[in-house]
Amino acid sequence: MSKISRFTGKVVTLAKSAVGGRGESAAPQGGSGFADYAVVSLHCLRIYLEKSYREALDLLSEMPQILAEIGLEKADLPDHSTLVKAFDRIKMAVWRVLLRLSAQLHEPSDHAAMDATFFDRENASKHYCRRTNYRVQTLKTTALVDTASQAVLDVHCTTEKRHDTQLGWQLASRNAGELHSLAADKGYDWQQLRDKLREEGVRSLIKHREFRPIDHAHNARIDGTLYRQRALSETVFSVIKRTLDDAVRARSWYREFREIVLMCAVYNIKRAVS
Repeated sequence: MSKISRFTGKVVTLAKSAVGGRGESAAPQGGSGFADYAVVSLHCLRIYLEKSYREALDLLSEMPQILAEIGLEKADLPDHSTLVKAFDRIKMAVWRVLLRLSAQLHEPSDHAAMDATFFDRENASKHYCRRTNYRVQTLKTTALVDTASQAVLDVHCTTEKRHDTQLGWQLASRNAGELHSLAADKGYDWQQLRDKLREEGVRSLIKHREFRPIDHAHNARIDGTLYRQRALSETVFSVIKRTLDDAVRARSWYREFREIVLMCAVYNIKRAVS
């Protein structure tokens, strides 16, 4: 069985779990639209193949075995514009559930690392930028990564200039029940964040910025082996950008967020089936 076939089989299973459409026909029947799990599967394959909407559908039209995994035939494939509109129709909650399910394909270690990177927003025309007030050229993405499996557990995106500590707490609070310890660099140095993590039973491995002797003392007590594993989050970002994409192609903010979450889910599934 080829890698793409194994990937597709896993994607379809997770997509059905994410949308709850296990008994639904993938192709349109009787005036109804495509099943949500079929749409999610096609978008995952688009990211996996690293192609545009048009190019991905052209390639899939020559892969009857892969389409059969989804429950489609060549004649069933939608127009690329239909797939674009379907991307907007699927709620953000579904993409988040898909990410969570993809992370569960890996054996968790209870130790996570957190870091941020920037994805470029594809350059638009000057006319489009003026018309839509499209000024921010990068998308700040913060990811929570399991250090043992290097699976992405959760992700947060923003175009605003919010401090790392605030973003870090949002991610940590959503996943605190599944973590034993959390490592992050000095950009997340905020005592309230450490206190909140402690209240949730999570061991904080966040170094202090060293202004006073006591800051040096706090840093010396941190488990160096676990703390150094925070660099694995940078490794994950590097792999995603190198093997999937280093930029988001969508124009609107909500589509870009979906693209990032989808890329992280595809990354998790690729690691699980490789």
